[in-house]
Amino acid sequence: MTALLIAGLAAGAGLGVVLMVAGLSGRDLLPETGDVLRVPTGRGLTRLAVVVVVALAVVTFTGWVVGGILAGVAGWTLPSMLGGRTARQDAIAKTEAIATWTEMIRDSIVAASGLEEAITATASVAPAPISIEVAGLVRRLDHQRLPDALVAFGADLEHPSGDLVVAALVIASRLEASDLSNLLSRLADAARGEARMRIRVDIGRTRVRTAAKVIVGVVIAAVAFLAIGNRGYLDVYDEPAGQLVLGLVGGVFFLGGWLLTRMAAIEMPERFTARVVSPGGAGS
Repeated sequence: MTALLIAGLAAGAGLGVVLMVAGLSGRDLLPETGDVLRVPTGRGLTRLAVVVVVALAVVTFTGWVVGGILAGVAGWTLPSMLGGRTARQDAIAKTEAIATWTEMIRDSIVAASGLEEAITATASVAPAPISIEVAGLVRRLDHQRLPDALVAFGADLEHPSGDLVVAALVIASRLEASDLSNLLSRLADAARGEARMRIRVDIGRTRVRTAAKVIVGVVIAAVAFLAIGNRGYLDVYDEPAGQLVLGLVGGVFFLGGWLLTRMAAIEMPERFTARVVSPGGAGS
């Protein structure tokens, strides 16, 4: 009982330190409420089913409830912690697509009679990563004012560079900006610079991701080897105290994996969206 109390106090103290550091640095430890409550569908359900099966298999084979929980958490988090290459490539492609679409609008303005017509002209030739969003923007123009449709388009893109382009277009649609072409050219160059930065950072942090994969692979292989080849060596974890120690060790490994993932991630600047002003003068 004393060991459990000490472990609980230590865990509470550690959590307090983490919360204090997060508060002082302004970091969010938990995702938005909508992300937490979102029900998984499709691949998410398949992944959840696999995780449950793996956790139950570990509990059945070893008799460790904590081991099953750790296996389930590992099965759910490791693919995103150690993978994510496709997501990073998609982010780079989306950034470059925004730059290309911005240049398309700049070039179309010369031949079009207005900004709205220039945007409509890009619908059929928009880059693939943002073609759905551009098509949605053009459909909105049939029943919405241009500034409102652009703000909704920026929300669909959900990208910092896209916010800059949307803000510039909203201002141009309201104030009839005379130097819009040069502004769009600079925004396109900035977006391409961001894409190049993402590529350089991704290459530079490959070593960190490789180290994380090697560490996780060695730990999993060692545990599996001992569980299959020398089960008696792990009998100490059958007791409640052993389960507690197993949970603490697993928590340390997951904390280390999370830190490695944070080191390898690219922190994007805070997004902003163009503010639409109602006829009464109130912002929305």
